Amino acid sequence: MILLQSPSRFLLQILQDRVLSGDKGVDIDCHTVEFDDVRYHIQFSMRNTKVMVLSVALPLPPPEAMLYDGLPLGAIEAIKAAYGPVVQILDPPKDGFDLTMKINLTKLPPDEEQRNAVLTQIASVREVVLGAPLKLLLKHLASKTVAPNVDKLVALVHRPNESFFVAPQADKVTVVYPMRFQDSIDIVLATSFLQEFVEARRTSALNNAPSCLWSPVPPLELKGVPSDALNANAVVFPRHVEGKKLDKTVWSLLTFHAYVSYHVKCSEGFMHTRMRRRVETLIQALDRAKSDAEKLKKLVNGGSFKRLSLKNDGN
Repeated sequence: MILLQSPSRFLLQILQDRVLSGDKGVDIDCHTVEFDDVRYHIQFSMRNTKVMVLSVALPLPPPEAMLYDGLPLGAIEAIKAAYGPVVQILDPPKDGFDLTMKINLTKLPPDEEQRNAVLTQIASVREVVLGAPLKLLLKHLASKTVAPNVDKLVALVHRPNESFFVAPQADKVTVVYPMRFQDSIDIVLATSFLQEFVEARRTSALNNAPSCLWSPVPPLELKGVPSDALNANAVVFPRHVEGKKLDKTVWSLLTFHAYVSYHVKCSEGFMHTRMRRRVETLIQALDRAKSDAEKLKKLVNGGSFKRLSLKNDGN
């Protein structure tokens, strides 16, 4: 199985190359797209080689998603807390984007390890922005409280026109992922894949992992969750968000749908490969049988036979 990494490798490589290049550099104006339709526009100018302008376009939000000024709840505060003086938010953002930031590389820490940590954090801007409301809710779970002025069911965007739903409580947080697959085969594979989570959690090594349930309908107490999709329900408890576990839990929950979709497609591709190999083996067997039949036919048509009798059998 693969676990998606939080930093954008493309963005991180550009940042590291620019830091190592010193005062030298070239103009950069490029676009890149990541899974779930998160888009970046990266700009460097020769006039100021240590300043990068980074614009981020988030997935198109559905009507029920909770946004403030076009960004998820707490995103501005999360950016300021994560990047400090290195990043300046530009208002308004560039056309076609939800967030534009000016990144001053001269304000990076002088220590190499700390500098790389900040660059990695900048390359993880997707997690910082989209994970801000989820992180806020889970921080309150760690202290066994509920965030004030938050609905009983919070819709958070994670894919174009799709939300996942969070129901915060003082002792647990329930996360529901409505999953819609166009192909009936994908539905069967997803059901089987998620059932493995339930079975694996029963082992002693994973009995402390967040609960994961697979259900064709959302829990009855969560009114407002779509009932026209298959729903994966995860339950997070305070022990899952203690200390350094918080960031890992946020990223795992934020990318859970992409994680499942990736492995469903990989499983489907693996089965197609096995089927093609099986067909090729059968075709080879048929070809060999056809060749043997043709040889036998030639032998029958072109050969000569001598009739034997009991009198001529040598006795």
